[in-house]
Amino acid sequence: MDPDPSSEPAEPSFEEAEALLRGSAAIEVLGLLPNSSNYTYLARLDRPAGATGETLAVYKPAQGESPLWDFPDGSLHRREVAAYRLARFLGWPLIPPTVTRRQAPMGIGSLQLFIPAESGRVFFTIRDEHPDELLPVALFDVIANNADRKAGHHLRDESGRLWVIDHGLTFHTDPKLRTIIWDFAGEPLPAAYRPDLERALASLEGGLLLRLRGLLSVGELVLLRRRLEGVLRPDWRFPTPTSAWSVPWPPV
Repeated sequence: MDPDPSSEPAEPSFEEAEALLRGSAAIEVLGLLPNSSNYTYLARLDRPAGATGETLAVYKPAQGESPLWDFPDGSLHRREVAAYRLARFLGWPLIPPTVTRRQAPMGIGSLQLFIPAESGRVFFTIRDEHPDELLPVALFDVIANNADRKAGHHLRDESGRLWVIDHGLTFHTDPKLRTIIWDFAGEPLPAAYRPDLERALASLEGGLLLRLRGLLSVGELVLLRRRLEGVLRPDWRFPTPTSAWSVPWPPV
């Protein structure tokens, strides 16, 4: 007999997932995730009494971050959370729920909901068959000044949704855009995205500022504003690569 779909646990909303990740549920570290330059762990959260299934998360402790010459030590986990909050405010792209977790096995870090998804060649399939799906990712990376957008950061879940992960190298005050997505170079801003960007720019004096304060420095917030203003100029175009460094290697 086929299982009753109504008996399967419903997928949590963003707000519910954030509450669970941020709450007091114990975290069990299951092991290191491969191919990460920093210590990145797969973890399991205790579910409330009576809950079914399990909640997996990706835990990135501050003390596991490799020192970088250009990013302040211990700041990458905060940038992960800032990127998620900016994306949630804009409504795009899809970044898994991500919070700052203080009570954790290896101390403060970011905790992100694990998305069961296909990775591998997903990016290349999307680029070949559905390139428009990459446009909000490319636009977000310009705004967030993403210095590390690789093919492996794109995930396709079982419902067909495209998620993007790994946003620790973002929001630097110097131009750092380094991405595998240059497909839209020279194209203007699509009109459909302008209202979201205008709303974000206006809210940097209010609600969005409160969401990002404490995660980014004053200088980084100032440069975020300038990038939003720049993208909204009538003559703005998606940037073009400036050198071989503009494309990450390896690309996956």
